[in-house]
Amino acid sequence: MKINKLFFYISLCFLIITNSTFAYNFDQWKIDFKKKALKEGISEDTFDKIMKNAKFLPKVIEYDRYQPEFYEDTKTYISKRTSKKKVRSGLNYYKNNAELINNVDKNFKIEKELLLALMGIETNFGTYLGKMDIISSLSTLSFDKRRSEFFTRELLIILKLIDQEIIDPEILYGSWAGAFGNFQFMPSTIKNYALDFNSNNLIELKSNSDSFASAANYLNKMGWIKNDPCFQKVTLKKNVPKKILNTSARKIKNKKKLKYFKKYIYDDLKFDENIKVAIITPDADIVDNAKINEPAYIVFSNYELILKWNRSLRFGLAVCTLKDKFKNEL
Repeated sequence: MKINKLFFYISLCFLIITNSTFAYNFDQWKIDFKKKALKEGISEDTFDKIMKNAKFLPKVIEYDRYQPEFYEDTKTYISKRTSKKKVRSGLNYYKNNAELINNVDKNFKIEKELLLALMGIETNFGTYLGKMDIISSLSTLSFDKRRSEFFTRELLIILKLIDQEIIDPEILYGSWAGAFGNFQFMPSTIKNYALDFNSNNLIELKSNSDSFASAANYLNKMGWIKNDPCFQKVTLKKNVPKKILNTSARKIKNKKKLKYFKKYIYDDLKFDENIKVAIITPDADIVDNAKINEPAYIVFSNYELILKWNRSLRFGLAVCTLKDKFKNEL
């Protein structure tokens, strides 16, 4: 069902007002959350020191309900994030950090163009890392009911990292959703994949060396295959069964060998017919009056890995588009 924008705005206002009312119960939530944190092994000293300044942030709820992935059509979303200006900025950034980026590319077998694309879209090459208090953001989203379980887990992880002196709490400012550093790592990603690449006994995700190596390590461990395709835009025939189309990034379904899909596609695709792919139509369930079959894309396994980074069909397309634009220039 497509989003009715008027209803969406009314619902958003209601949610903000409701959550502002809930803010009066935030102190009680902190008392209950403390019990959970202490059971998880977080020291009381750390909890009291870090959580005493945690605040309920109504703006975070607003951002959570109205993300670009929820309302921009694919063409608009991609064009904003892969502009000529973005490419020029990326090329300048690469020029000033070529030795490091090439070294990371070689060591982790992750294309420099992909790393530049991710950094460019996430933080505009480190120029916008976010100014939100991460502890308050995670606390707000943990307190909120929509995705409480996920953000409670992330908040517990960041408190543990602080408790273990792996992360400096004084620099924890980032996105409204609790992501941090040049590549916007969530706490669980920091825990599992972040590296001290320059061997100075600190993990500094706002530094070039640690952030690039950590991002490459993450992609490598996920199974990214260097130089394999990501997606291909296609024109679908009218007889394509709706059940084989993917409109959600939550899980890509109906993956089949490319030769199965060829009968539904006008384009002459120059790929191995036995490779498993899927079809996505990212506008279908979001954009008002969108055509059911347009735009459409064949997506490969590398594309699915980008969705693990950010569960948005448009984000994956934008990253791979910007990656290809860098490849044409470097």
